Amino acid sequence: MAGTARRPVAGSTVRGTFDMWATNGRAEKMELEHSRAVAARLASEDLSSPFRFLDVGCGNGWLVRRMAALPACRAAVGIDLSPCMVREARRLARLAKERYDSAPVESWAYRGRFDLVFSMEALYYADSVDAALAAIARRMAPGARLICGTDFYAENRATRWWAREMGITMHLLSRAEWAAAFRRAGLRARTRTVRDATSSKRWRRGSRDKERAGLAPPPL
Repeated sequence: MAGTARRPVAGSTVRGTFDMWATNGRAEKMELEHSRAVAARLASEDLSSPFRFLDVGCGNGWLVRRMAALPACRAAVGIDLSPCMVREARRLARLAKERYDSAPVESWAYRGRFDLVFSMEALYYADSVDAALAAIARRMAPGARLICGTDFYAENRATRWWAREMGITMHLLSRAEWAAAFRRAGLRARTRTVRDATSSKRWRRGSRDKERAGLAPPPL
């Protein structure tokens, strides 16, 4: 796929990187870094009617736990490539309606469908962005929404070093390439750039979460 950045390091994989982050405090740091932007984005969603929620790249499950606590949430599910992240999410689970699985979304055996799907800084780690989006689309109920946020995209020059620094494969796509990938999965795409002038991170002050909202096709 166009825009893929590669600099393999022996023994370094996405799963291994996030297994390490699950135990060195980085998971908790990600919650602190992302929670404000995530809360602001979800504030515009109608969460008063019954819904089922999926977080793709759930980490230690912090957002799944928050969504599960909402009265209208019927099920809150998190999926992550890292077994260690999922183990920590299960340890921290509070409610029976939470579920956490470790698997690539492309081969995930779960059969349920969701009304709201969220993914923050995760889809560019997939082996194939197209395959990941297609798998997500299959699990979206009619009228469902997919909200995807990332700082790592081609127009944001301040984050281009991430793949080189981490030594793992990350798909560096442009705004147009992301929108096209959503459309190939059968989703209508809408994009927005949000800047966070108060952040200590340079890439967030310049171009905070490049957001893509994918809307499932209407019911037949």
